[in-house]
Order: sequence, then structure tokens, then C-alpha cells
Amino acid sequence: MQVVRTVTETRQLVGAWRQGGERISLVPTMGALHDGHMSLVRQASDLAERRAVSIFVNPTQFAPNEDFTTYPRTEERDLAMLEKAGVDLVFMPDVTQMYKDDHRTKVEVQGLSQILEGQFRPQFFIGVATVVAKLLIQTMPDVAIFGEKDYQQLCVIRAMARDLDLPVEIVGGATVRESDGLAMSSRNTYLSNTERAVAPRLHEEITGVAARVKDGDAIEDACADATQQLESAGFKSVDYVAVRDAETLDMPGPGRPMRVLAAAWLGKTRLIDNIAV
Repeated sequence: MQVVRTVTETRQLVGAWRQGGERISLVPTMGALHDGHMSLVRQASDLAERRAVSIFVNPTQFAPNEDFTTYPRTEERDLAMLEKAGVDLVFMPDVTQMYKDDHRTKVEVQGLSQILEGQFRPQFFIGVATVVAKLLIQTMPDVAIFGEKDYQQLCVIRAMARDLDLPVEIVGGATVRESDGLAMSSRNTYLSNTERAVAPRLHEEITGVAARVKDGDAIEDACADATQQLESAGFKSVDYVAVRDAETLDMPGPGRPMRVLAAAWLGKTRLIDNIAV
């Protein structure tokens, strides 16, 4: 496994693989790796001969009041996990490598970036789309894998890659959960023991919404009831519980696939989750 910290070195290495006719996969991450990330790495191994992982805590997707400085950083542990998994390349740029002092370009996927998460984190998807576009151009993969746990992010990245004609296939990886249903996340480490015991209720409630909607109940009623149940269970506030078209994230139409998406605060930790209907 090679650990590379500059774009130039990364392109040289990937370019040599490409000249040799090898297919390349990329799993972009912000580090603090867990079994959810490693499931994407395993998926990447099935899709390409060469496996690359990026680790970069991207400052442009954090608002000033968010947790950029305290976001967990576990470089030594992350590298050990990736080497054990047989990763070929870890691209670990610093902020100055990714954003020059006069960096002025931003990528925005209009529409998709303004709803749901975008209402509560207005700059988030601009930061995500910009950094992912850069990573895809820098590493030149044939396929890139993103977790379905961040479902709206996956939709935004797919739209961005399509609209910019980037020659990369964007693949989703299934959400990996703890034994009690809580979606794995690096931010779960912020939860106190008491909050951790309550956290699985988010998955339980959206599962209930999916079941009710599938049975024909009104979407508005199912989402409102789930919101009330989460607040009664101890969640400080609920940003949204919503049912949307699984491909466009528009309001669902007859016969269309649907997705339940939710975000809620448990103490100082914001949890998100989603499932298919």
C-alpha cells in the first residue's frame, strides 16, 4: 500500500496503472474509518483490480458552527485498517494541497442541494460537490463508491458526475448498521451512553414510516407520527422525516420508488438515516 499526499504523485501512480490496462476504484472518505467504510472498500475490490481510498476532512462542507476542528481523526488506525484490507493507494492531501490560497471555484448541483439536508446545512453540498469533483479528477478512477447512509449526498454526486460528463461510474454501497439498527457513523462517537441507547429509535421510526406508506397510509401522517415519537423518545429536535422519490428526491408520484429520509438531534449529535420503501 502506498500513502501519497500530493496530486502529482497520485496521478503518476494511477496513470501507470491505467497504461497497464488496470481498472481503478476510489472510496472517498474523511477518515475515522469504521465497518461501514470497510464494506465500501470490499465492494471496491470486486469492481476493480486497483483500489484507492482518499482521506481528507474537507473544510468547505462544514459551517462555522460545525465540528471541523473536533471531527475525529485517526490516521494511524485508518492506515492499518486499509493496509489489512489490501488497498493499493491512500491519497491523503492536506488543505493546502486541495485548496490553493486563491481557490475560487465552487460546484453546485442546483435543486438537489437546496432541499432536506440543504435546508439545514446551506453550504454543505456545495462543499461536497466541489471536493468530490476535485478528487475524481485528481485520481481518475473508473468507479467511485459512496455509502447509501448519506443518501442525498449520493444523489448529488451522481447528478454532478453526469452533468459534468466525468468518465466515472458512481456506485452506492448499502448502509452498514450496528446490531441494534443504528447506522454506523464516525460521529456516533459523540454520543453519551444514555444517548447511544436512544439512538436506534431513528431507524425504528423510519422503518415504521416505510411500512405504513407501503400499506397505503398517508405520507404526511406517517412522518408526523414518527417525528412525535422521536421527540418523546428523547431526541432534542427533528429536522425532518420525509418520504421522497428515490431517484430525484422530488415529492413521490404514483408508481415511483420511494425513500424515507430523516435527520434529528440527539443531545449535541445530529444523526441522519434513510431506508427504501
